[in-house]
Amino acid sequence: MNRRDWVAALGSLTLAARAPGALAAPSHTLIKPPRLRAGDTVGLIEPAGFTDDAFDLDLVKDTILAMGLTPRLAPHLVDRYGYLAGKDADRAADVNAMFADPQVRAVFAVRGGWGCARILPLLDFATIRRNPKLLIGFSDITALHLSFAAKVGFTTIHGPNASSSWGSYSWDAFRAVAFDAATPTLVNPQGHEDRLAQRVGRVRTFRPGVARGRLLGGNLTVLAALMGTPWLPDFSGAILFIEDIGEAPYRIDRMLTQLALAGVLGKLAGVVFGQCTDCGAAGPSYGGFTLSEVLQQHLEPLGIPAFQGGQFGHVANQYSLPLGVQAEMDASAGTIRLLEPAVS
Repeated sequence: MNRRDWVAALGSLTLAARAPGALAAPSHTLIKPPRLRAGDTVGLIEPAGFTDDAFDLDLVKDTILAMGLTPRLAPHLVDRYGYLAGKDADRAADVNAMFADPQVRAVFAVRGGWGCARILPLLDFATIRRNPKLLIGFSDITALHLSFAAKVGFTTIHGPNASSSWGSYSWDAFRAVAFDAATPTLVNPQGHEDRLAQRVGRVRTFRPGVARGRLLGGNLTVLAALMGTPWLPDFSGAILFIEDIGEAPYRIDRMLTQLALAGVLGKLAGVVFGQCTDCGAAGPSYGGFTLSEVLQQHLEPLGIPAFQGGQFGHVANQYSLPLGVQAEMDASAGTIRLLEPAVS
């Protein structure tokens, strides 16, 4: 089979997932956690990787204080168990305790790494459901975001971790969503490079158009690893946003193929691929595909609005994406507009 025939076959694969008999979009009643206010106490957890530098933790606490919030450290925050921030039961206990504590108004993940999926069976979703509050973080925190979307039905925020740099762009975007209950249009920052055509902030449209649906997504690797588990929400009619780091194009291809074969891609209203940091080929690969070519092969045949380059992922500045809220994406303009507040 030549390359053209192979790409056509791949397009047929993704379209097949949209065949009659796919699940209809269910009715979702989204619970809105309370907005953050100056002086609120917020929990700091490490449900995945560990932080072993006291200076870094001091910086995290000062960052939370600079937001006008009061940090409360989880009991096992400074634990270490191999490459994890403590044993599974202890990391899960910290998550459960923060949601059960009525004085804690929101929960920030200090960092990602790996390990959130290991604690999903240990989470007390009944208690978490009774105590809606914002969960903030990204990368491996995707496992918590998606499991919450599946099991508890309230908004969480895919945004910077507590240990992220929190530049003005990130902070303004988060404050608008979490403090002000605003419904902003999320737009990439303008580039200011010394060049005639700016590279920073550019987007690539695979399929133009406007789509509406609830926002779901996060890190592609984590999402793909949760396929076939009970910790994933229904993606029918959703706008899927995905990002990754350190993945070669063939691995992105493999994970998107998995999402297509599982029927996820065929259910979507639209797709936004964010930043993929360090996702190029390790060396010259003249016979291989670029990342954009892989994305085009998977997203263009879906026939739904799709673009690449959204400002979220493993980058210094990113906007905050509230999972579960209704949003409108414009693939030509490269924007995401929130249609409802994420908080009450």
